[in-house]
Formats: sequence, C-alpha cells, structure tokens
Amino acid sequence: MAGATAVLPITSIASEMAKQKMIHQVYFWLHDLANTQEFLTEAVPLLGRCKTVAEFIAGTPAPTAAREVVDHSFQISCTLFFDSLEDQDVYQSDPLHLEFIEKYSTMWKAVKVYDISI
Repeated sequence: MAGATAVLPITSIASEMAKQKMIHQVYFWLHDLANTQEFLTEAVPLLGRCKTVAEFIAGTPAPTAAREVVDHSFQISCTLFFDSLEDQDVYQSDPLHLEFIEKYSTMWKAVKVYDISI
C-alpha cells in the first residue's frame, strides 16, 4: 500500500504536466539566403496549419541594435503555441509537419528548437 501511495503524486504530477501549455520556438538557418522569402511564405505556414497548433507566428530577425546577447544569425523563426504537451506530441506526427520536413528540409543547414512550458 505504501508503494502505491508513493507513486500517486508522481502520476498526478505527470498528468498535470501533460496538460500544461507550451511554446515551441523554431529557428532556421538556410543554405541560400535568396530562399528566405519563399521559406517564410510557403514553407513555415504549413506548420501553422497543423491541427493541434493553437497559435502560430513566423518572422525574420528584427533589425534591433547589435548586442552581445542578441542573435541575428538565423533567417526565419516560427513560434507555435500548444494547449498541452500532448498537443505538441501529436503535432510531431501531423501529416503537414511531416510534409514540411520532407519537402523543405534540404533548404536549411541548421535548425534549433526551444520548448517552453507556460
């Protein structure tokens, strides 16, 4: 009995974490800068149309002042909002997400993702 009681809080915490909202930020460095507009207007919008994406924003680096802490080196960034970690998991296998990877992955030389619980 004591063993089951000890597991209950962990199970409860895991359940709550799965319901936690999150932000999925993706930064792309392209092979060819000439493809920036096409990638911004044709490629990344596919991600925003995935069924579990609650909100989607895409853009390019802002022309802010150069400072040591600011990274202007990427060409495109997109931010996706999810209502739960489960929704983000579903997004990973969404047909539009997989199509995006298959069709456009040759355009980027690097990609970096930052996931944030909110």
